[in-house]
Amino acid sequence: MFLALISDFQAIVFPSWLSDEAFSIGPLSVKWYGLAYLLGVFGAYYYASRLCQRKDIWISNHPTRGPEIVPTKIILQDLMFYCLLGIIIGGRLGYIVFYSTSTLWETPLDILKVWTGGMSFHGGFLGVVAACAYSSWRTKVSKLRIGDMASVGAPIGLGLVRLTNFVNQELYGRVTDVPWGFIFATAPDSQPRHPSQLYEAFLEGFVLWLILRILCTRFKALTKPGVVFGALMFFYGIFRFSVEFVRTPDNIPQFGTYPLIGELTRGMAYSLPMVVVGAALMAWAWKRSPVSPKRIEEETPSKT
Repeated sequence: MFLALISDFQAIVFPSWLSDEAFSIGPLSVKWYGLAYLLGVFGAYYYASRLCQRKDIWISNHPTRGPEIVPTKIILQDLMFYCLLGIIIGGRLGYIVFYSTSTLWETPLDILKVWTGGMSFHGGFLGVVAACAYSSWRTKVSKLRIGDMASVGAPIGLGLVRLTNFVNQELYGRVTDVPWGFIFATAPDSQPRHPSQLYEAFLEGFVLWLILRILCTRFKALTKPGVVFGALMFFYGIFRFSVEFVRTPDNIPQFGTYPLIGELTRGMAYSLPMVVVGAALMAWAWKRSPVSPKRIEEETPSKT
């Protein structure tokens, strides 16, 4: 058996053959974490481009208030590149500001060491928002539509990154007596813990993708710019807030082992604004009249 069961603890020992390294070529080591980001962004682009090729989900059954551009593949390619930069820069800066503030004055050069780990979803999300705003300015496509297109495939990357958190044995859950608890080698004890990374991979990955998929295909949410973007914020916030009840809060030296903001963990506190803003945006966008699709020709290289 590839998973050893410990009857005394009714838990699962984390398999020793799983490591943070996907493969190596000579001195070059490729980590699952990096692959998850790259595959997540590429998967989001591919999925968004497939949705843009469909005709039916962009045409409303109700009177529209005017046309809006349906992004082309080139627009989406640029958007995903900007989003990748936003995820890396925003995620790293967000981690430093939200979880490791002392790095700013003690070892500021460590901010650049992204390969050592330390990325914040909430910081990465703000980075993606900035990337969407920049993409909208460059392409003249509305900010809400750009936000929707960055959102539709986002759960793909979220799910993959959470799976790599599991493989890396990081961000594990609290001690538990459930039979599917895992004993992680990186934990400070040998107690079975919730595999909270897998809970998040399922909720923030598959379930969130399914919700956005249903909104786009069955309810034609893409005809009302802002609905999908709001739904991403709202449901991610709900899922992250819920999993925080069984996830071990991040260890922040200057705040103690289990830092809280009032009665909330920091993950909960940072997710609440997403729930509120997401719900408001989703409700506001849904009440507005739909838009009709405006398709533009793909740019092609000029012949010389």
